Amino acid sequence: MITQITGKILEKKPTYVVIECNGIGYIIHISLQTFSSLKDESCKLFTHLSVKEDSHTLYGFFDQSERHLFRNLISVSGVGPSTAQVILSTYNANEIISYITTADVAAIQHVKGIGAKTAQRIIIDLKDKVAKGLPTADILFDLDNTIKTESLSALLALGFAKKGAEQKIDKVLKENPDIASVEELVKMALSQM
Repeated sequence: MITQITGKILEKKPTYVVIECNGIGYIIHISLQTFSSLKDESCKLFTHLSVKEDSHTLYGFFDQSERHLFRNLISVSGVGPSTAQVILSTYNANEIISYITTADVAAIQHVKGIGAKTAQRIIIDLKDKVAKGLPTADILFDLDNTIKTESLSALLALGFAKKGAEQKIDKVLKENPDIASVEELVKMALSQM
């Protein structure tokens, strides 16, 4: 299994990066947390390889605590890698842990694709694991001139319709003109969908 990749970032989008390592370009799916943390031209990502019958997909994380939380999330029945990535893009690791430990079904259910039963299952299955002290890290936010474009790209990649996503982004920006990161804008737009 590929556990980490260090290399040069060839392409960086809110939902994935392409990293060149020894002449090979790897597409690695990332959360908005990781996207916001990638500042330099080169980076090291901790990875998780998801193997399915028809695909091999790499998921990358800026730190091991996010990967650990991702692996806990996909251990829950009904939560696949894509859903776990949406959860990690909607909330940061500390928020997710807080919602699980306080049994906040409504907050977890607020994530696109998560129903009441799945939210309850996440809480039941992971409450003891995260209560034991899941490592977390504070995530730095990236200031970017193309926040609106990248936020729209992220929402489209998460499965939202373009027209609806644009409307929500415009509404959020109108109400909160001081938004300084893609992650913040996407989270606020997701909260209104």
